[in-house]
Amino acid sequence: MNRGLAALSVLAVALAGCSAPKPAEPPPPATSAQPVTAAAPGYKPARSPTLEAVRKRGYVACGVHPGLPGFALPDARGAWRGFDVDVCRAVAAATLGDAAKVRFTTIGAQDRFGPLKSGQIDILSRNTSQTFARDAGLGVSFPVTTYYDGQGFLVPKALGLNSAQELAGARICVQAGTASAGNMEDYFRVRGMKFRKVTTTSEAQARQFYESETCDAFTADVSALAATRSLLSNPAAHVILPDVISKEPLGPVVRQNDPAWGEIVRWSVYATLLAEELGLTSRTVEQARETATDPEARRLLGVDGDLGALLGLKSDWAYQVIRQVGPYNEMFRRDLGADSALRLDRGLNALWNAPTPGLMYAPPMR
Repeated sequence: MNRGLAALSVLAVALAGCSAPKPAEPPPPATSAQPVTAAAPGYKPARSPTLEAVRKRGYVACGVHPGLPGFALPDARGAWRGFDVDVCRAVAAATLGDAAKVRFTTIGAQDRFGPLKSGQIDILSRNTSQTFARDAGLGVSFPVTTYYDGQGFLVPKALGLNSAQELAGARICVQAGTASAGNMEDYFRVRGMKFRKVTTTSEAQARQFYESETCDAFTADVSALAATRSLLSNPAAHVILPDVISKEPLGPVVRQNDPAWGEIVRWSVYATLLAEELGLTSRTVEQARETATDPEARRLLGVDGDLGALLGLKSDWAYQVIRQVGPYNEMFRRDLGADSALRLDRGLNALWNAPTPGLMYAPPMR
């Protein structure tokens, strides 16, 4: 009996061993999502009728101010120079590989959006502020801010004024068709101050009226006032009051019905900001394309990945922008800063990570 029970026990153990489940295989290692560094196979960028038209005609049609030092002004040889001009040159470098392939059309203040909406120009780059009504109500788009500005007042130093709040009863020149007129009226109304508005048709006429003392002060964006002062017979005799009475985010304008073109304009500007952040210059960028080890710099310059394909552009689109037009700091310095007649400080237009931080910030290149 005992021997039978023992045999049965051995058999049960043997059967249990045969039916025991095999150890589970370890799961495959988890893979992290990889960042997109090139167009996916078969990807086709959104069609841009504007880009197609630019390539067909061989140049970018750019609308600029008739003559605003620092932003758009023909030099002694008739070549256009300035910050807004350089924005259009950057887009030409990105789309056509040649920053010189731009044709400039002068645009007045009062109907600045008409030539854009009619297709006469591809970009309006004319010290234009983004506002709610313009952005939402005109069928246009402001893809990127290139210069953060604000409205101020230019006055003769001899008046001894220290603040715009001392301008009660003053005659103030303001250009028709600009946001400055409404901003000025709001400023004085809120403070219960009286003033006399002297409306002009252009900056040139406002400068003439101001210099002939037809008005006591001239109001416009601070950058425009600095440009005006640089053209006066005695610039040192005039001051810009410290009061800034509005926010004026300036930048290029495009048609709202071509968002792919808006992306191209936006990233042409971002390329200049990223170049500054990465320490690239127009002189060193060619060598950097061969020696750069920073992953973001290599993507920006088209060495790794083909991000240009996402915009319908060549892989070296940003390299051409930086080589031919320069990073943002070079543009600012020669057009508006220390190398210009305006000598404006970077202020809010410094990079986000500068020793004195500003508002300029470009998304990552990845």
